[in-house]
Amino acid sequence: MISMKKKIIVNTIVIVAFLAIVVSCVAFLTKPKDSHADTKDTWSKIEANKSITIGLDDTFVPMGFRDKSGQLEGFDIDLANKVFADLGIKVKWQPIDWSMKETELNTGNIDAIWNGYTKTPERAKQVAFSKVYHNVAMSVVVKKGQGIDKFSDMSGKILGAQTGSSGETVLNDEPKVLKQYIKGQKPVEYDTFDKAFTDLNAGRINGLLVDEDYARYYISHQANPDDYEVLKGSFPETQDVVGFRKGDVKLRKAVNKELTKLTKDGFLNNLQNKWFAKN
Repeated sequence: MISMKKKIIVNTIVIVAFLAIVVSCVAFLTKPKDSHADTKDTWSKIEANKSITIGLDDTFVPMGFRDKSGQLEGFDIDLANKVFADLGIKVKWQPIDWSMKETELNTGNIDAIWNGYTKTPERAKQVAFSKVYHNVAMSVVVKKGQGIDKFSDMSGKILGAQTGSSGETVLNDEPKVLKQYIKGQKPVEYDTFDKAFTDLNAGRINGLLVDEDYARYYISHQANPDDYEVLKGSFPETQDVVGFRKGDVKLRKAVNKELTKLTKDGFLNNLQNKWFAKN
């Protein structure tokens, strides 16, 4: 008969071996699609497949959003589709969690971030940027009748912002402009701006930090546009770029070349007039 001590030893070995197998399986299943995707140049693969996957927040008007029929449209949709059509490549648009955009890019789930993506020093640590193709001012949208006419009037008031947005970044980088006034010196965070606007309309927040293009487009499409006011403080203008993996040098150069061409031939200016004309 096997002694009790030997049974314990055998059982321990079996358990340890089982746990090792479980850990290995979990590690395999949770391993990123390509743990070295951020260091590779994938341009030849994109050219061969004639397809590129671009990540976006599909609620971000007027940059990239869904119309009433569910089709994607917007300034960045038009621009990216034009850039890659001229390169003979079809764009596959992939909605993503905006707070995870850099992770989605660097694990290979998407090939680019193109959706009102702002150039910041923090993001530069994780991705490579295209040339700047659009500048925009950051603003606060409020409902009229609250006595809020300037940023300092937000003293003790509740501010909303999108998680991981450029607005949240400049709010923290320039705390004396707005952050010092708001309740708790911290905004209520939302995963999408449409949810934030719902809370603004319901009075659950007093103001929403968002770029001016989004603000004016959204307001112009409301039943009563005069109910809103767009406040502009002293935040510096933000610069929109395309985000690429650092290894995708050829892809970035190809896009930059197209952006330069579309700037010179007037396409980019016409597109800006279409989507950002002041109402």
